Amino acid sequence: MSKDIFLSVIIPSYNEMANLRKGVLDKVDHFLKKQQYSFEVIIVDDGSTDGSLDFVEKFVKDNEDFKLLKNQHLGKAGAVTAGMLAAKGENRLFTDMDQATPIEEINDLVPFLNNYDIIIGSRSSSREGAPWTRLVMARGMIILRSLIVGVRGIRDTQCGFKLFKAKPAEKLFGRIQDFHKGFKKISGSSVTAGFDVELLYIAQKMDYKIKEVPVSWLYVETRRVSPIKDSIEGVISLLTIKLNSLRGKYK
Repeated sequence: MSKDIFLSVIIPSYNEMANLRKGVLDKVDHFLKKQQYSFEVIIVDDGSTDGSLDFVEKFVKDNEDFKLLKNQHLGKAGAVTAGMLAAKGENRLFTDMDQATPIEEINDLVPFLNNYDIIIGSRSSSREGAPWTRLVMARGMIILRSLIVGVRGIRDTQCGFKLFKAKPAEKLFGRIQDFHKGFKKISGSSVTAGFDVELLYIAQKMDYKIKEVPVSWLYVETRRVSPIKDSIEGVISLLTIKLNSLRGKYK
């Protein structure tokens, strides 16, 4: 692990041309260059087919602090895991390309690195701008997660803004990688609740200290969210985690 890089930022990217055209990478770059610490940004392309891979390739050529990691289409969990394990930073953040939680919020998480292994962003219950269907999904997930899996003391497991120290990241995502046997190639988009819940569930079983910190969040419209389909997949993911736990697979 290189001590030269304080922060690695991992951004999964699957058909993100709409967000890329908004200049999100420039905004991330401009903010990080103003900070007093060194950084790298790893964009993990998850088998994009909309031209966004070419966009990122050109951006990376012009920005030396940005790197591109090309994945098969494995879904967000596989992309984030690959990025976390390829990172060189002393601390590693994964965040979403839409920047619903803006990169500036990292400054609210960093102060807790002295006392915690993992610091996760937490959205307010109001979820500004989100349609009622998303609010119902979120509140339903909180109830089901507690009843089925039993992740302790964490209100918002699903915010896509999580910071890890390097050693916990390597051990935790290494376990995730091994457990899923490198993940499987998929078709279509895959944004399930299971990844974040499983990640934090295993982290708690490994006795890592986790801090939940309020962050700004603004709903960004996406066609990938299907309330009924995603809710069903979320419940199946929770039941799978519970079953794996009962079988002793997380020991």
